[in-house]
Amino acid sequence: MESLIPVIGKLQDVFAAVGCRESEVQLPQIVVVGSQSAGKSSVIEGIVGRDFLPRGTGIVTRRPLLLHLVHVPLDDIMRKQDARCRDNDWAVFEHLPNEVFTDFEKVRGEIENETNRVSGNNKGISSLPINLKIFSAKVVNLSLIDLPGITKVPVGDQPPDIENLIGEMIMSYIANPNSIILAVTPANQDFATSEPLKLARDVDPEGNRTLCVLTKLDLMDHGTDAVDVLMGKQVPVKLGIIGVVNRSQADILSKKPIEDCLKDESAFLIKKYPSLAPTNGIPYLAQTLNRLLMHHIKGCLPELKLRVATMTAQCKSLLNSYGERVIDKNRVLLQVITHFADAYTSTIDGTAKNIETSELCGGARIGYIFHDVFASHLDKIDPMGDLTTTEITTAIRNATGPRPALFVPEVSFELLVKRQIRRLEKPSLSCVDLVYEELLRVVQHCGIEVQQEIRRFPKLYDKIHDVVTNVLGSRIAPTKDFVAHLVDIQLAYINTNHPEFTDVAVSKLIKEAHFPAEERRKLAIENSNSDSSLNAKTNTNNSAGDAVSAKENGGSSLLGFKIFNQTPPIGKDDPANHHAAFEHTRISNSSSEREKRDSEIVERLIRSYFMIVRKSVQDLVPKAIMKFMVNHVRDILQSELVRQLYDSANFDDLLTEHESIAQRRKEAAEMLEALIKANSVISEIRETHFW
Repeated sequence: MESLIPVIGKLQDVFAAVGCRESEVQLPQIVVVGSQSAGKSSVIEGIVGRDFLPRGTGIVTRRPLLLHLVHVPLDDIMRKQDARCRDNDWAVFEHLPNEVFTDFEKVRGEIENETNRVSGNNKGISSLPINLKIFSAKVVNLSLIDLPGITKVPVGDQPPDIENLIGEMIMSYIANPNSIILAVTPANQDFATSEPLKLARDVDPEGNRTLCVLTKLDLMDHGTDAVDVLMGKQVPVKLGIIGVVNRSQADILSKKPIEDCLKDESAFLIKKYPSLAPTNGIPYLAQTLNRLLMHHIKGCLPELKLRVATMTAQCKSLLNSYGERVIDKNRVLLQVITHFADAYTSTIDGTAKNIETSELCGGARIGYIFHDVFASHLDKIDPMGDLTTTEITTAIRNATGPRPALFVPEVSFELLVKRQIRRLEKPSLSCVDLVYEELLRVVQHCGIEVQQEIRRFPKLYDKIHDVVTNVLGSRIAPTKDFVAHLVDIQLAYINTNHPEFTDVAVSKLIKEAHFPAEERRKLAIENSNSDSSLNAKTNTNNSAGDAVSAKENGGSSLLGFKIFNQTPPIGKDDPANHHAAFEHTRISNSSSEREKRDSEIVERLIRSYFMIVRKSVQDLVPKAIMKFMVNHVRDILQSELVRQLYDSANFDDLLTEHESIAQRRKEAAEMLEALIKANSVISEIRETHFW
């Protein structure tokens, strides 16, 4: 099971190589957390058995250090590959993979140089980790992450919010549920106020993955000890509290060997804490960390395999969404144009793969314009709007000339109904504009795949938008002309013989006119007293005879004869009566009962015929728009895009990728490569490793 720890080390190397923190994959790891000068570096050097970490006052660790300890026995085959490594420990940095360090003073120098290169020379910090491997026969297999110490006051080039920055960096590592938190706290401080322990409790309230290290046991005040703390009586920690003795500054300056310091630590523990000595000290800490990490990895490995597989699939999908690198520009340009034309057409037809659910778009919105917006606008048009009874009466009078009107003149009806039909033209043309705007809007709602290509090639998108705009713009005038002609066609010929405007329909209108009963009775009496021959002619009249009779009786129209469907009464040829009639029909604003009745009849006729025309316009305008604009653009769009954009001289400019898309593709490709390598590393693990 020891071989599991190097596996995790390999995974950390894989993700560190592409600049990805292991927290994204949630690798099992040990995270060292502590305040400045808490003794973290001394603990790590004691575990390694080498003096290799930077020293100084204030904040020294300014970048995360990913430290992998690899146990290599003296007779291991790895040592035979390089003469420098046969009897010595050695170290390798991830950023210098071909350089082997056997002098650990140079290791310290390289850590300082690499830190300064990224973080600057004046106490600045960075979250970019340094990856270091140490191979030794004296270490146990272990992986540690040493983080910058918790600080309160900024110094040097540190920003004013340095405390928050370091806190966020620490939280990004310890929030990983698969991490073991090594909380380092000095024994000469109040353990209950330990800042590292407080951070650990925030992410691990149960303490299931927190191990506490109590440093500087030899520096406690005389007369005090840490027995209660080490036994967990003061603050219980599930994984335990291990006390250690750090090297003093005098030992560091005199370069006292770490082996001697560990012997001094053992002697101090036996003398000061004889009953607790076997379970304390740096050697015991190293063994404990090794054991905890192995069992932790064993528990996390199945979930880790699943997570890596899931992230690999997600990364592949993300990389595909960014598209492949442009190699064959001819193919890519034609592919983008074809995708766009197909997506545009499918959005109009309603066959798109990704259907919009938040709002209507494409063909659905065009249908809504036709059947709801346009239809409701037409329904709201009053057939008699802007037309008063006085205007109807005046039109009837003007249409009769000097002769008295025996029947309702057809000229007045045509004049007035044409005026009302003309009002259908404006909403019809507005319907064309609404459909045009929606066809332009479809460019922005034509599929997720196309939208991603559009964001990838912004210059090509601008050109595509221009082509679509020009093609649609070229169809506005023909479409509006035809729609206007539809209304003009209705105005050109008022078909009073329309099937819905027949004698039966007109007779129904007359019945609804509510002529006075007395007038109908008088009319019947006059008809019964008329000449018998005329009565016979009236009884056998037909549509042609009606027209002739209308002309013989004052030039009245066929429409008027249809309305009454009978011969008008003939009065007596009395000059006195003529004079009285002249006096009675002088121009006046008041209307007679007959004129009121005629006006009502004309109004009903206008309403009836207007409804017929409106129904026809409501049916024909959408068909005309579909024919002259929607279907035409849909049919020629792809050929127009190819004709105007497929020019080899413009390939480089049109296929210039957006910088952010290119960068994201690069990052996604690197992450995918890391995940594939990680999956390969995990696949090397056999079930025998667990036992």
